[in-house]
Amino acid sequence: MAKAKTSYVCTECGAEHSKWQGQCAECGVWNVLTEIVVEPAKASAAAPRHAGYAGAVDAAKVTRLASVAATAEARSETGIGELDRVLGGGLVAGSVVLIGGDPGIGKSTLLLQMLGTIGQRMRGLYVTGEESLGQVAARAQRLGLPLDGLEGLAETSIERILAEASAGKPDVLIIDSIQTIWTELLTAAPGSVSQVRESAARLVRFAKQTGTSVFLVGHVTKEGGIAGPRVLEHMVDAVLYFEGEVGSRFRILRAFKNRFGAVNELGVFAMSEKGLKEVPNPSAIFLSAHAQPTPGSAVMVTREGTRPLLVEVQALVDASALPNPRRVALGLEQNRLAMLLAVLHRHGGAAVFDQDVFLNVVGGIRVQETAADLAVLFAVQSSFRDRALPDKLVAFGEVGLSGEIRPVPNGEERLREAATHGFSLAIVPKANAPKKPRIGELEVVGVDRLGDALAAAFQR
Repeated sequence: MAKAKTSYVCTECGAEHSKWQGQCAECGVWNVLTEIVVEPAKASAAAPRHAGYAGAVDAAKVTRLASVAATAEARSETGIGELDRVLGGGLVAGSVVLIGGDPGIGKSTLLLQMLGTIGQRMRGLYVTGEESLGQVAARAQRLGLPLDGLEGLAETSIERILAEASAGKPDVLIIDSIQTIWTELLTAAPGSVSQVRESAARLVRFAKQTGTSVFLVGHVTKEGGIAGPRVLEHMVDAVLYFEGEVGSRFRILRAFKNRFGAVNELGVFAMSEKGLKEVPNPSAIFLSAHAQPTPGSAVMVTREGTRPLLVEVQALVDASALPNPRRVALGLEQNRLAMLLAVLHRHGGAAVFDQDVFLNVVGGIRVQETAADLAVLFAVQSSFRDRALPDKLVAFGEVGLSGEIRPVPNGEERLREAATHGFSLAIVPKANAPKKPRIGELEVVGVDRLGDALAAAFQR
């Protein structure tokens, strides 16, 4: 009997090596190579000719791009507005979407609700590899979904799944989860690098050839990334992550990759007994309802994807008993906080080099844009001086190392969002200030230096 051929695959980047070594030659990470068994070439050659699937694949031909019709992707709404926003406007035929998140955060619940809402217009198939059909049906009843339009399949073999999907021809196919799917062509255990990669490749090929929208549920590692080979995220069209604070009922669905829409788009849901409910006004949940102005609190207008959001940032500045004062930032890059504190000392006259500085963005939002700089410095100065900012004040703007206030994109849209929520004063970069000093009841003050911004905020 011929000896089985083995190979070593990197769990980080998916690169293959002929022999084991301590470091991956492609990505440079140590101790990430795992051994897999590779079937003979004649076995893999028969893979595409499985009954009911890709039996006769036409040979690819070179085509001039000018002859390809430049038509926009036809989209189908899912009936869940926040999900449609994150997807870029709805489902695209033939797209493959990977959804990751912590256990129990609501991935399966959201996808089951989506099948319930599109059941009257489109045909969906829910493939479960972790639960029985009875458990799925019980969850659907608990969510109040109509069972007549829902179809399920409890199967983990990719060959049988594709055979059933080819026969049933669903418009939407959900795989829960990709780590449980295995193929008969490989002898590795389900969830291994080779099984996940091969199964995902077969599903992507099926989606592109049949126009079926495929959703893959992915497990996450303890570091927060999707388990399996990193190449899995490159194979799919969109990668969505479910995020949520421990003990909070709010869930955030964020797009980290999307070939059909904006990256970093945000969808906000609230978990209830009847499943996930959309939050139509997410700015309201990220603002704390203080009875009176509180020192160390400032409101900024950040932008997530295509939507402006009002978010509260809180700072606590206190005398440090340590030789090296602490700098702790939750929801903001810590190195940028250290840089902003140096700018505040040099151009704002606030010496916090002997103070512990703690910063938190309310609601678990992670702000990655520089438009939050001005609001961060307002919160730090407010806590350091123990003086509250004026009520209904909002701010945004990038702060440079020389103390200048730089403009940020979509300034007018941010101001309109603040005016909609009843704010009365906005301190913004002068280049973002409109020609008229007011937008409705909102007074807009344009500044070009950090000293002018601090004066406008604390001398009222």
